[in-house]
Amino acid sequence: MPQRDVRLYLHDIAQAARLLAAFTDGKAWSDYQADALLRSGVERQFEIIGEALSQACRVDPGLADQISHCRQIIAFRNRLIHGYASIADEVVWNILEAYLPSLTMEVATLLAGETRPP
Repeated sequence: MPQRDVRLYLHDIAQAARLLAAFTDGKAWSDYQADALLRSGVERQFEIIGEALSQACRVDPGLADQISHCRQIIAFRNRLIHGYASIADEVVWNILEAYLPSLTMEVATLLAGETRPP
């Protein structure tokens, strides 16, 4: 099977980040806690981000140096998938608020071609 272009993975990450922003727009921690569907949607988009980033780094290992917390993002995806029972909702919400904005900006910068091409 031909190798997928790293930019396609970056687009997947950007789309998942947009969905996370849309899902949580106007929402508070209490809303997140009370809404199983919202929690499921948020976790799914984080899974997509982590998997897309993992695949992108396989195509372009240097990408890990251009995305802050790259390895932690991939590890978080693995924990969501394989250790789902041990994930605290507070951790997911904190990651959403504290780290998603910088990831969104870094991916947008990469897609805009402001860094070296993959």
